[in-house]
Amino acid sequence: MSETTSPAISQKPSQLMFWGCFIALITTSFAFITRAFMATNPAMWPADFGLDNVQAQTLFGHGIWPFAISIILFSLVIDKIGYRVAMIFSFVCYGVYAALALWAHSSVVGTGLEGEALAAAQAKGLKLLTFGSIILGLGNGTVEAFINPVVATMFHQAKTKWLNILHAGWPGGLVLGGLISLGLGDRATEDWRLLIYIIAIPAVVYLLMLIGAKFPVSERVAGGATYREMLAEFGIVGAAIASFLVLKQLGMVFGFSDTIVYILLGVAVLAYGIYCRSLGRPMLILLCLIMMPLATTELGTDGAITGIMEEPMTKAGYNPLWVLIYTSAIMMVLRFFAGPVIKALTPLGLLATCSVGAIVGLYCLSFTQTMVTIFAAATLYGVAKTYFWPTMLGVVAEQFPKGGALTLNAIAGIGMLTVGIIGGPLIGQMQEDSAKVALNEAKPGLYETVSKPDSYILGDYTAVDDPKLDSLGESEATEVRSIVKEAKQGALAKITVFPLAMLIGYLVLLAYFKSKGGYKPVTMGSESH
Repeated sequence: MSETTSPAISQKPSQLMFWGCFIALITTSFAFITRAFMATNPAMWPADFGLDNVQAQTLFGHGIWPFAISIILFSLVIDKIGYRVAMIFSFVCYGVYAALALWAHSSVVGTGLEGEALAAAQAKGLKLLTFGSIILGLGNGTVEAFINPVVATMFHQAKTKWLNILHAGWPGGLVLGGLISLGLGDRATEDWRLLIYIIAIPAVVYLLMLIGAKFPVSERVAGGATYREMLAEFGIVGAAIASFLVLKQLGMVFGFSDTIVYILLGVAVLAYGIYCRSLGRPMLILLCLIMMPLATTELGTDGAITGIMEEPMTKAGYNPLWVLIYTSAIMMVLRFFAGPVIKALTPLGLLATCSVGAIVGLYCLSFTQTMVTIFAAATLYGVAKTYFWPTMLGVVAEQFPKGGALTLNAIAGIGMLTVGIIGGPLIGQMQEDSAKVALNEAKPGLYETVSKPDSYILGDYTAVDDPKLDSLGESEATEVRSIVKEAKQGALAKITVFPLAMLIGYLVLLAYFKSKGGYKPVTMGSESH
């Protein structure tokens, strides 16, 4: 590792370094919310670059998949290149994104172009934004790749507590970004470059805070665990899960056939297995599998829940962005004070409790109608999902210190990729299936005329087609949309299967640790599992 003169992990943690990592995470959150705002606001990127809804969502997605992939890939080399190099790389990515976005703006806005010339300029601008978004996603993932092991190393005696506090930076950034967006109002709509400039503020701050920092040697390296031992913790099975998701995502983006994906998967897993000679730790594999429904529960349901909450907010005269600010503020505050809760329940006890809360919250959201009851159910769900992500990272860091940055960050990447490839689309299919049943009951024979077939990784499905609804006439289309909306809300009851699966997994782990005398973090060199 490059920081050979860095302090050992036994020395006092650097609060300056911790808060630098915290602000780096805020930067990723700022980047996420501002891109979401610009890509989905019809008066911003869609207007300037002539994007329809599909193109806008595709553009937004180009900032997501590199995030997940870079978390995993950087974890393989971060102990070799050093945390400082990764930190600087992430900052450079933000700079490149900003430059490309501003270039895209100048290529179309205020140019006076029309017709084919304007279309050509918009196409060029879209390419710049697409490339910039991919670079930004790589930068965001690199931030996660270095801040998680740095904090887990500095606070190796209280990893779960401090990883929760660290990850308060994500909802904290959403709160600040949301408030800033509301404060700018029409000025941001008229000139979206203001939102690009916002990202520069925390990015420059964390660079200045961390550029001269003496990063600690990772716990794995300091404890004498070799690179091969790190890979062996994850093992062939873990590598197969992560590699499949990475290659499948790349195949979806770049159009690889499934045959190519599986050939590359076989080569990657074979090479990994020959080198590490281990199937992987059974408990770690179980945690990887639990992370799939966890990520789907936490991230995959956000769109559906926000949609439910937006309508009563709009009717009451409030900006729907307050929904995001409200739920993010809950998460931020609770993560700051995670220590006593973790001490009282243990990490696995907390995760099991939160799984129960998510089941109840989602079920209540499936039928609530008034603004008060919707917010009450959303609050319960928001409290429950607060601790999922960072506490899972804490459990992995505490139980598999030899896995170092790889096991800690790969499980996060597996979660994010699962949402995009499987979890999110599966929730969509659940909602569409509920809409199909509801329409067949209310209006027999109509569904076939207003639906269209489609497919995704898990198979074929049918979905209500908005253009076909419009052909029904305004009155009937409104009635059908109301039936569909209510059915999709009701589908949240089915989505409780994800936190239920998590609960079962955590109960199994709690029973295992009880048989071993209780949950205890593993220290380097000790026997475990």
